[in-house]
Amino acid sequence: MATPMPADTLMKVLKGEGLKVVGVKNWKTHNRNHKGAFGPVNGVMMHHTVTKGTDSSVGICYNGHATLPGPLCHGVIDKDGTVYLVSAGRANHAGSGDSRVLSAIVDERDAPKPANTDADGNSRFYGFECVNLGDGKDPWPTAQVEAMEKAASAICRFYGWSGASVIAHKEWQPGKIDPKGPAFDNMDGFRARVDTCLKKAPNKPSTPTKPPAPSKPTTPTKPVVSLAHVVAAARKDPKAAQGKTTYKAEVLIVEKALVAEGLLASKWADGSYGTLTVAAYRKWQNRRGYFTADTADGIPGKATLTALGAKHGFTVKA
Repeated sequence: MATPMPADTLMKVLKGEGLKVVGVKNWKTHNRNHKGAFGPVNGVMMHHTVTKGTDSSVGICYNGHATLPGPLCHGVIDKDGTVYLVSAGRANHAGSGDSRVLSAIVDERDAPKPANTDADGNSRFYGFECVNLGDGKDPWPTAQVEAMEKAASAICRFYGWSGASVIAHKEWQPGKIDPKGPAFDNMDGFRARVDTCLKKAPNKPSTPTKPPAPSKPTTPTKPVVSLAHVVAAARKDPKAAQGKTTYKAEVLIVEKALVAEGLLASKWADGSYGTLTVAAYRKWQNRRGYFTADTADGIPGKATLTALGAKHGFTVKA
């Protein structure tokens, strides 16, 4: 689970991505935290404002209106790509959405179409309102779209997320259409462009060259576990004949971590992702708080496996 970044850090990471960023009034302390916690955070959500004009759009997003008090997002992205920060805390932008979608974002996997409103999105997502009427006719300048991609990638880079942690409002809450426009009709394409940004070095200001630091003793390389391999084992091994294993070496690394957590008896750390390993991993999912007893399935996801690896000395790859 990720802790919301301090206001100054939010400003820094956005500028570090090469964005022009402006802080609005008392944005660092302007929030809705008295209505509930902001965090743990799990992703970035994109919106359109249904307004025109930078000043009026920023004003509405900062102040809100009679039926929806501000702030209405964390940042407003105008037509020229400038980001106006209006909050660094809880904001009224996401509303209630589908908990199944939240679980998918946590694991960075394909999300279902939203149908429910049983999860609080204001506590879980950074939100960017982008100046556009949302009528399908108002243009989306290239500078604005690129700024949206960079803003999303800045936050994903800070937390170590991929583009799979970026979502449109319409993918979170039933009945929403934003953001609307050719660049967002296929949000998978938008997420792919965020991933492209993440592969590039951020546009940080140049710094004077420093003399090389003294070399440090090398540290042992951490073992690497493939998420795809472990998931395949978790789906195949429980149905296989006794003694049959899939990707034994990687499964054994995961099982030893579960033993260390006190969730699996050591005698069952045998490299076979059988029913007892499934049950142990389900307990790990519940312990991490990403699932309930009813929704945990014992099949590893990226977030829970990465957390297990960080604690027990292995690295997770796709």
